[in-house]
Amino acid sequence: MHARAPSATDETCAEPRRQHRVMLYSHDTFGLGHLRRSRALASALTAYNPNASAIILTGSPVAGRFTFPEKVDHVRLPGVTKLTDGSYVSQTLGLDIDDTTSLRSGLIQTAVEQYEPDLLIVDKEPTGFRGELLPTLEWIAETGKTRCVLGLRDVLDEPKALAAEWARKGAVTATERFYDEIWVYGPRSVYDPTQGLPLSPETRARIHWTGYLRREIIDAVDTPNTPYVLITPGGGGDGRAMVDLVITAYESDPTLRPNAVLVYGPFLSGEVRDGFEARVARLGGRVTAVGFESRIESLFAGAEGVVCMGGYNTFCEVLSFDKRAVIVPRTVPRLEQWIRASRAEDLGLVRMLDEERDGMSAQTMVDFIRALPGQSKPSQAGADGLLDGLDVVVARAAALLAEK
Repeated sequence: MHARAPSATDETCAEPRRQHRVMLYSHDTFGLGHLRRSRALASALTAYNPNASAIILTGSPVAGRFTFPEKVDHVRLPGVTKLTDGSYVSQTLGLDIDDTTSLRSGLIQTAVEQYEPDLLIVDKEPTGFRGELLPTLEWIAETGKTRCVLGLRDVLDEPKALAAEWARKGAVTATERFYDEIWVYGPRSVYDPTQGLPLSPETRARIHWTGYLRREIIDAVDTPNTPYVLITPGGGGDGRAMVDLVITAYESDPTLRPNAVLVYGPFLSGEVRDGFEARVARLGGRVTAVGFESRIESLFAGAEGVVCMGGYNTFCEVLSFDKRAVIVPRTVPRLEQWIRASRAEDLGLVRMLDEERDGMSAQTMVDFIRALPGQSKPSQAGADGLLDGLDVVVARAAALLAEK
C-alpha cells in the first residue's frame, strides 16, 4: 500500500511549524575566539535551514562591532577581565566576581527560558564561566525541551593540565550528565582534545569529529593593490611579543619585502600600541596598521602570506584561504597554540616559529618572512580534506532537531 501524497488541503489545515531555535553560549572572558566560532556556526545553521534562527550569548566586549546574518542575533552578558594571576574581575559594574557571575547566570537562564531553544550549543566550557551554566543545564534536564551539545575546538591544552582543570570545575560530570553530543571542531587525525579526560565509553561514543570550520568572505573590504604579508595576533591581548618581533624585523632589514599589513586586534591597546604606532610611522609605508577589522577574511584572501599566532579561528582562516603561514604560538597560560602549530607543521600545513628551537631574534623573523614564497600551500598537504566542519555541524544539528 502506497502512502498518500499530502494535498493542498492538508497543508492548509496543518498547524504552522514553529521555527527551529538555536542558542549558542560563548563565555568570552578573553580574546575573540569563542564569539567568532559561534558566529560561524550560527551563520551556517541559519543559512542551511531557513526555518531556523539563532541567538548567541556572549561576554565579548566587542560583540557589537561584528555584523551578524539576518536571522542571527546576540545577547551581551556583563563582561569580566582575566588578570595576570589567573583571577577575574568585573569589567564595568563595580560588582565583585561572585555577584557578576550570579548576574550572568540569571541572565542566561532567563534567556533560555524565554527563547526556549530547540538546540543549545555550548562552546568549550561544560559548566560555563565559573559554573554559571549549571542552573540552566539543570532546568533543561528537568524540562527535556532542549537538546544540548558541547562544542570543543581541536586542541584545549596538554592532557595533564586539562584533566586537572576539568576535575576542578566538575566538567567531566557535567559533560556526562547534560550533553547529548560532543562536537570536536577538528579532525581526529590531527589531535584528540579529550585525551587524558576520564570520560566514560558511553560519553566517548557521543563524540562527533566535524573537521575544521571553513571560513569565507562575508562582507568584502578593500585590500591593498600591492603584495603584502598579513600580520595578525588575533584579538591581540597576548600578541605584544609577536607584533614587536615583526616590526623589529622590518626595522632591521630595509630590503625586507613584501610590505606588511598589521591588524593589532581590539585588545592590543594603550601605551603598548601607541609605541608600536610610532615605530610603524617611521617605516615609510612598508608596514601599515589598523586596530581592528571585523571583516578580516578579505585581508586573508588577498595576502601573499600570513604571520600569526596559533589561535583556532586564525588557523581555520589560514587553511580556508590556502595561505602560506608562519605561526608564532603562545605557550602560556596554556599550550593549546603550541600543540596546534606543532601538529600543523608536522603535517606540512604551516611553518612554526618556536622560541626554544628557532629563537626569537629579528633575523629569525626576517628569514621566515623571506622564506614564505617557497613554502608549500596548505592545500598541497591535504588541507581541503580537513575543512568539512560546517557541513558536519549542519548535518548533526538537523539530526538532533529531527529527534525532537
